[in-house]
Amino acid sequence: MNGVHYGVATAEQVAGMSGLQRMQAVVAGTLPQATISHTLDFVLVDAGPGTAVFEGRPGPTLLNPMGTVHGGWALTLIDSATGCAAMTTLAPGVAYTTVETKANMNRAITPATGLVRCEGRVIAQGRTIITAEARVLDTDGRLLAHGTSTLLVLAGR
Repeated sequence: MNGVHYGVATAEQVAGMSGLQRMQAVVAGTLPQATISHTLDFVLVDAGPGTAVFEGRPGPTLLNPMGTVHGGWALTLIDSATGCAAMTTLAPGVAYTTVETKANMNRAITPATGLVRCEGRVIAQGRTIITAEARVLDTDGRLLAHGTSTLLVLAGR
């Protein structure tokens, strides 16, 4: 993805920022995309209250022995979209960690699939647990995979 920079934001860069502000700064390019985004060729392209959207291109380096994109790629997209959606709901200084992510694969993904979009959204938020869901879609809106995550809120991190 051209023009994108990758890395880990420093504590100074994110001091006082809410989770939504952090995610929107990644989209705007003022904070870096996560390094896993470079490795797996996907990026955060939109973030709003309780939502996060990633786009990526499945390439030939992601294939399993059967010649289709490994299901772990879609699962990683789902984990990223649900986690970042949850992040958008958090106050400054609050973090999260994934407790569980599960997915269903609905269609084979191949390099010929082209651009893939993963849309995540929070479906329930408590003080300590957030649940979110995500859908992986092709450019025609066909469902390729979907899943849910349970996330643990870590106060004061």
